[in-house]
Amino acid sequence: MATRLYEITPELLEMSDLCKKASTIDSSYYTKYDVKRGLRDENGRGVLVGLTEISDVHASKIVDGKTVPDKGALYYRGYNIKDIIRGLKDSNHFGFEESTYLLLFGKLPTQKELDDFTALLSEYRKLPTSFVRDIIMKAPSKDMMNTLARSVLTLYSYDDRASDTSFPNVLRQCLQLISLFPLLSVYGYQAYKHYHDGASLFIHAPKPEYSTAENILHILRDDSKFTPLEAKLLDIALIIHMEHGGGNNSTFTTHLVSSSGTDTYSVIAASLGSLKGPKHGGANIKVVQMFEDMKENIKDWTDENEVSAYLRALLHKEAFDHAGLIYGMGHAVYSLSDPRAEIFRSFVERLSKEKGQDKEFALYSLVEKLAPQIIAEERKMYKGVCPNVDFYSGFAYSMLNLPLELYTPIFAIARIAGWSAHRMEELAGNGKIMRPAYKNIQEHLDYIPMSERK
Repeated sequence: MATRLYEITPELLEMSDLCKKASTIDSSYYTKYDVKRGLRDENGRGVLVGLTEISDVHASKIVDGKTVPDKGALYYRGYNIKDIIRGLKDSNHFGFEESTYLLLFGKLPTQKELDDFTALLSEYRKLPTSFVRDIIMKAPSKDMMNTLARSVLTLYSYDDRASDTSFPNVLRQCLQLISLFPLLSVYGYQAYKHYHDGASLFIHAPKPEYSTAENILHILRDDSKFTPLEAKLLDIALIIHMEHGGGNNSTFTTHLVSSSGTDTYSVIAASLGSLKGPKHGGANIKVVQMFEDMKENIKDWTDENEVSAYLRALLHKEAFDHAGLIYGMGHAVYSLSDPRAEIFRSFVERLSKEKGQDKEFALYSLVEKLAPQIIAEERKMYKGVCPNVDFYSGFAYSMLNLPLELYTPIFAIARIAGWSAHRMEELAGNGKIMRPAYKNIQEHLDYIPMSERK
């Protein structure tokens, strides 16, 4: 029986067909009953389900009483993210910790407040005794998001006040998870690389004087070495990924599960499960893989005609994974521009010069120019299409020598700050448990005795 445990047997296939038939609803019913599939209307706008002061995603404006696309903008607690990034340049410090403070407490910190907050995060950046040996090193998974979720759920057992949902205690738990996510992610990867690939095992302790971005590179790399620009780029990546409104799938999951009154560890594990999905946090991996295939199949990376032909082949399901998609292009909200991609682009360009990968950056820039035009020609569009944050983030991570296995966990390391802010907002609002309605369209039937069933 053990050999059949993970097999897709003929019996299971037959049951699967039966289950699929029972689970499939005629799509016409969604129109008939005006059901907002995916909680979105026919124009792709999200259905309003809550209120937030944490962040604002701006992508349209009202002109003559009509909603029209506008240049994309992202605000954290009312502050434009571009101004936040610009402020880092002026004062030359790392910004993930500062932005985390802003999201949680609703104000930009003074220098003393930031120093105290950073010191607290550093103090919390310690795993329980033997946690690495007893938990992370045991049965390491090839999927780092599953490793991360398992570690988060296991931390419940080490917390004497795990189920205490009082505001101060939940804040303490959130701050600890924000601090520990880099360790849980990178140590999980180191364990997998050692046990599955036979690589040497390095477990570096975090340095209290390092920022979150610096510590990620420090504990990931065998020699712990990195350049200032590498650390700065990773810090920027964390900032632009840490929050994106309450309606994205994983953040909505945070609100949804928090509304049930459950503990912090269960909430964050659920959010991780959402972020793991390739339609959400795993998209940048596809971008990198698509470009690798592109570089292998295009002789002249500067030839617009040749690059255009490849992009059309992608849309016609004739290239790469035959999914008919140009990965990294388009967004559910943004149409004219994604501000995160715009911010990232200049830093990626600088790092590509430092790394001697100017030609790769030029190819990305060419695709950025051509893809929106080609998509508009090939597809019926109700709104514009632009490069999204995933378009450049995968390239940036590859230049930082981050393994593919850590691409989505890096997203989680950033987004835990936003999830924490939204969990606190949900608890502070004393909201009701979320219970959206599903309309039953199955007619009522008379019970059939066993002897009469066919």
